[in-house]
Amino acid sequence: MKKIAVIGSGNVGSTTVQRLAELELGNIVMTDVVEGLPEGKALDIIQAAPVLGYNVDILGTTNYADIADSDVVIITAGIARKKGMMRDDLMRINANIIKDVSENISEYAPEAIVITVSNPLDLMTYATQKYTGLKPERVFGMSGVLDSSRFAAFIAMELGISVKDVSALVLGGHGDSLVALPQYTTVAGVPISKMLPQETIDRLIQRTINAGTEIVEYLKTGSAFYAPAASIATMVESVIKDQKRVIPAAAYLQGEYNESNLYLGVPVILGKNGVEEIIELELTESQQQAFSMSANSVREGIAKLQL
Repeated sequence: MKKIAVIGSGNVGSTTVQRLAELELGNIVMTDVVEGLPEGKALDIIQAAPVLGYNVDILGTTNYADIADSDVVIITAGIARKKGMMRDDLMRINANIIKDVSENISEYAPEAIVITVSNPLDLMTYATQKYTGLKPERVFGMSGVLDSSRFAAFIAMELGISVKDVSALVLGGHGDSLVALPQYTTVAGVPISKMLPQETIDRLIQRTINAGTEIVEYLKTGSAFYAPAASIATMVESVIKDQKRVIPAAAYLQGEYNESNLYLGVPVILGKNGVEEIIELELTESQQQAFSMSANSVREGIAKLQL
């Protein structure tokens, strides 16, 4: 059976472990620097197995050596941005965490496919690749799956239809700099422009941009974790089962979309080797400009961290 490591046992990490276990994608190791936290959460998930019927080994640990020989490693470790914290402060703190995590991946799981979830997502994915030294296609970030899912959910809510019939696509940076693509977003194959007025589409795009913040404002403390965990599990499943699914991910660009030497959200084919192909779509002039702005933001972060 395959082995999957989840670094970080906060809400996103532990919920990811739960979803991976339910899908029986492999044996799972969840590690954290906080003593007792991964052990306790792992034990809780194990005790749910007889009820739900999944049958995988789950280990909670503070020892990085336990991730040895993992096929897939998911990095959820990092702090959330707190009120009053500057983006650059968050970036530097999480970059240091990523550096430590990456060194341990290099030591114990150098053959793994690595999925980065920590924020700022595109920049932390770039840092992961640089610190691990893995081939760029073996390191990618989870962002577009989540953003596209949020866009699809809002469209379904607006139309009062099943989410199963909505296929949405979002590119670019995760968060404020995402680029929604209405022309590639459909309801049972029908473009949403045929079903919704432009002003409504624009409103739903804006809500998608603010989706994470909206949840934070409701929760007061903490942030989203159910949808992120589901998005991660979808990506892991495509890798473990070599499904070759077309999924938006933060992938390393080498000329695609007129950008190079950075990670940014684009549609890719995910299989056992990681990002097996980047799919280039035709963008409108305004969408290409927005995509380039996302790229410039990532470059500024790379320069500040001197990666």
